[in-house]
Amino acid sequence: MTGKPSMETRFVHAGSDPRQQHGYVNPPIHRASTVLYEDVAAMDASQADPLKRRMPVYGRFGTPTGRAFETALTDLEGGHAAVATCSGLAAITTAILSFVRAGDHILVSDSVYLPTRKFCNSLADLGVETEYYDPGLDKSIEDLIRPTTRLVCLESPGSTTFEVQDVPAVTSVCRTHGVVTLIDNTWATPAFHRPLELGADVVVHSATKYLTGHADSILGAIVCTEDTYPAVRASAIRLGQCAGADDVYLGLRGLRTLGVRMRQHHHQAVGLASWLGEQDGVRAVLHPALPGDPGHELWCRDFTGAAGLFGLELEPGLSKPAVDALLAELRLFGLGHSYGGYESLIVPADPVTHRLPGTWTGRGPLLRVHAGFESLDDLKEDLARGLATLSAHARH
Repeated sequence: MTGKPSMETRFVHAGSDPRQQHGYVNPPIHRASTVLYEDVAAMDASQADPLKRRMPVYGRFGTPTGRAFETALTDLEGGHAAVATCSGLAAITTAILSFVRAGDHILVSDSVYLPTRKFCNSLADLGVETEYYDPGLDKSIEDLIRPTTRLVCLESPGSTTFEVQDVPAVTSVCRTHGVVTLIDNTWATPAFHRPLELGADVVVHSATKYLTGHADSILGAIVCTEDTYPAVRASAIRLGQCAGADDVYLGLRGLRTLGVRMRQHHHQAVGLASWLGEQDGVRAVLHPALPGDPGHELWCRDFTGAAGLFGLELEPGLSKPAVDALLAELRLFGLGHSYGGYESLIVPADPVTHRLPGTWTGRGPLLRVHAGFESLDDLKEDLARGLATLSAHARH
């Protein structure tokens, strides 16, 4: 083979070397804590490596199973190196703490994942100021950068409301000012979006979602450039951050089918979202892959596909009992948090409580929908049954 293999081939083979695995296709699961050294010289050499990467040191610093997952994801994201963490939130918090100190100012997209927002709010206790910005900003984000700005946190599309950010414009401005950019790529995965190629410095994942893909693991990951990796790795060590052997194995297993799964999620979600846009009781569908969505143009430019997660806005004025009745009628859509697995899910969402004032004023109730792998016709029938309850409530 000449040149670099295609993404499809890399999904299958990244992070695996059967020649080093006694011929087996999958690497073994190393459940390990203690490492025995050949002699004192070897022990001393391990302690001389501040990032604990050159040789086995102790299970908390990683095992061959974890290294295989990190290597594979680094390759797929086009990064320098990766750090596996115990959860997606741990990946976010570890990455943020790698770059901020007391007296610093950070800019965070107003559309970020709610636990990210809560963590950033808590940074005030450490002397770090968080300012939330409109995710629609492009190069105009420069107006918000101060001499003390150290980090800009992006999420594209945004959590719950799915705004697409102009990542190249933001990262270009930040690079000019020496500000690190961090982006959450959980929604699109490297199958459909490669933020490092658009100028981002750090990419974080809740690998719990699409990367593992089977709703059976809690896992996070941080992929870094060469310049940002030492700070992130050192932060992970200081915080005692590590991922379990079984979880990183499941993450590695999930990468093998990521390409085909994401294509199916795209098919399911776009089909379902398009259909929902024509149904009574629906004010809007928030999915950037749909023509007419405010983020569609940027999505076409920067993404090669779409995930199964999107927003469903109902007509304004509906009561909570009416929305609850809709959800109670569903049989295939499970009422549960997370997403990215094979199963379809739905949860109520309330941007009003945690967004900048006026962001969701006058809008209808919002549901977050994840399209799984059930029959598309069956999913439509399930939602049609739920939506039918809205007219019954209106009559009463």
